[in-house]
Amino acid sequence: MKKLKISAALATFNEEKNIVDCIDSLKTFADEIVVVDGSSVDRTQELAERLGAKVIKTTNKLMFHINKNMAFKNCKNEWIFYIDADERVTEELAMELKLTARQNPSENGFWVNRKNWFLGGFLTKGGAYPNPDIRFFRNGKGRLAEKSVHEKLDVEGKVGNLKNDLIHLADPTFERYLTRANRYTDLTADDIKSKDPGKGIWPIIYYMIFKPIFTFSNIYFRHKGYQDGFRGFVWAVFSAAHHYYAYVKYWSEER
Repeated sequence: MKKLKISAALATFNEEKNIVDCIDSLKTFADEIVVVDGSSVDRTQELAERLGAKVIKTTNKLMFHINKNMAFKNCKNEWIFYIDADERVTEELAMELKLTARQNPSENGFWVNRKNWFLGGFLTKGGAYPNPDIRFFRNGKGRLAEKSVHEKLDVEGKVGNLKNDLIHLADPTFERYLTRANRYTDLTADDIKSKDPGKGIWPIIYYMIFKPIFTFSNIYFRHKGYQDGFRGFVWAVFSAAHHYYAYVKYWSEER
């Protein structure tokens, strides 16, 4: 089997606490690491360069997918694995990535399951696991839409599944979770603004009552979030509140 090289791609902004462990996990399989940094004011760029990554400096965009696509364009190898700085590749996943590239499969992309760390443990239910995302793809065959942070990679051709998990350490503390949640409600508020539903009684009922209740019920009951105990309950409550706060931001901006 011919050894096909792999590039790892990521976009960063002020990730000095994560970048070293992230890149160390990428070194277990990647032949090239490309970092697009959004003008971090901490040591992110310095640490990434010290670890041998190719660093491209640009502006920090609210829509992070723009910088991720820039990272893809600067990758030179046959396969690309993209990752966020708060994620880690396990030894098992690293071996699977190398083996998959070596086999030169007919698929142009692969789904990878993620294990999400929240309030001191991994979430196992509530739609937070397996939480698949297309992360491994053939160079030139995948691109992220630059409209919504929740949109998946668009891959040309067949897409398969990898067996091993990617570790997601987005929320080591609840404070970090709230910081990220605030950023994501900004994006959702922008999306609501583009639809411009207005400030009448029905939009208020939809975004501030119906959507939160539906989201909580979907996560906590349909997807069995209750099996994760207290952390599952908190996850469901704050996921539901996302829509409430996003609409409030839209309403206050429009006003």
